[in-house]
Amino acid sequence: MHIRGFLVTAAALAMAISGLAVRAGVPAAAASRQLDAAARDGQADLAVTVYNSSLALIRDVREFTLAAGESDLHFIDIAATVNPATVHFRSLTDPSRVGVLEQNYEYDLLEPEKLLRKYVGRDVMLVRVRSENGTTREETVTARLVSYNNGPIWKIGDEYVTGLHSDHLRFPELPSNLYSRPTLVWKLLNRGGARHRIEASYLAGGLSWQSDYVLTVGRDDRTADLDGWVTLTNGSGTAFRDAKLQFVAGDLNRVRPAARKQALELVADAAGAGPGMVQEAFSEYHLYTLGRRTTIANQETKQLALLNGAGVPVEKRYIVDGQSFYYRNRRSPGTPIKDNVQVFYRFRNDAKSGLGAPMPAGVVRVYQADSKGGLQFVGEDRIDHTPKDEALDLKIGNAFDIVCERNQTDFEKISDSVYEMEFAITLRNHKTTPIVVQVNEPVGGTWRMIRASHEWQKTAAWAAQFTVPVQAEGEAALKYRVRVTY
Repeated sequence: MHIRGFLVTAAALAMAISGLAVRAGVPAAAASRQLDAAARDGQADLAVTVYNSSLALIRDVREFTLAAGESDLHFIDIAATVNPATVHFRSLTDPSRVGVLEQNYEYDLLEPEKLLRKYVGRDVMLVRVRSENGTTREETVTARLVSYNNGPIWKIGDEYVTGLHSDHLRFPELPSNLYSRPTLVWKLLNRGGARHRIEASYLAGGLSWQSDYVLTVGRDDRTADLDGWVTLTNGSGTAFRDAKLQFVAGDLNRVRPAARKQALELVADAAGAGPGMVQEAFSEYHLYTLGRRTTIANQETKQLALLNGAGVPVEKRYIVDGQSFYYRNRRSPGTPIKDNVQVFYRFRNDAKSGLGAPMPAGVVRVYQADSKGGLQFVGEDRIDHTPKDEALDLKIGNAFDIVCERNQTDFEKISDSVYEMEFAITLRNHKTTPIVVQVNEPVGGTWRMIRASHEWQKTAAWAAQFTVPVQAEGEAALKYRVRVTY
């Protein structure tokens, strides 16, 4: 039996709507006019600039045929997360003769629940499928939807019915105020020609990116290979096809609705960026441009090469950081205090090292080959935005085979405000290779080093740094005495 109108099953209504969306991205009353326009008008250019705090700038250029005088223009397939206050419209063909009288953002999207609510007070055809003797047939009845609060109430003839089961609902048309996709609607005044290239730009949420790095360290701990990636996530509610893609890096200030300011993370990099990625300085930021167009699907995570370097010189460092409260072990007097020996890799981001490109903030994951050549994960650290010609220190963890113990061996009051203190720090190396440990000691007040067993330097007003070599399978004892005036 042929029935005019839309056939919608309770289970497949969403699928039917998505199918209609191809033809009905605008209200039904204007569908034929917009479909005719769609056959003639198309996208001329699309550019997406992404920041890494769920923000993107979209620049969408399309060809349209505009009627003379006042007319409505429906701009579909925009990001569902668009901020309407940021939309900018202009005709690239004749900007002085096409103006916007009114702008509307239509986001009341076509859904089964909303479709039913829009039909309150209107007639809907209810369809039940019967199976008899191996054949199926449909029974239809026209009912008026009287109310839809926690379920439908139908009027059939002179009776009001609830709890009525039906297999399908048929609607004669789509409501004019429901849209299959988010749509910008402009009321335009065209005093120029018919054919125009229209540019719409806007800010949208749901798009973000971050940089990720892989540092593969050689077995000798002297060189490493570095690969940088941009990880792009699109949760904006729409796809961007054949788009020019750019990333911004830096600290961008934005005003929040509650008049609060928040720094947004952007992305930076410089000449020598990864394959297909071109970097340039832009204002106080860095701008990366992908050297080819790409498609960003909705709900997609995409990775793009950012930078790479081979044979980068690295230095493995062992560091012990003392704490002020260590100067008296109240819990167990006389018992040495154990300190963690932290492990770092240091390298310089310069051309001499095979790098020299600004590195956006992100996570560096470090790998190293085992004795059989298999790569193993050995730790990770987060870096800030790092310009070229700067050093990076990556903490990968604490040393297993290096033990540090400290003890305060003497305390003497010289006068009312002058004291002398002596400390002994023992380092035991259970590795088969010699190491050098950097020991950083906090010293309060006005201080003077009386004596020290190892080379040291004053690194800050209240800090002393010692360099302590330790032989393989050996032990070294750092001792120093300091006079402090409080």
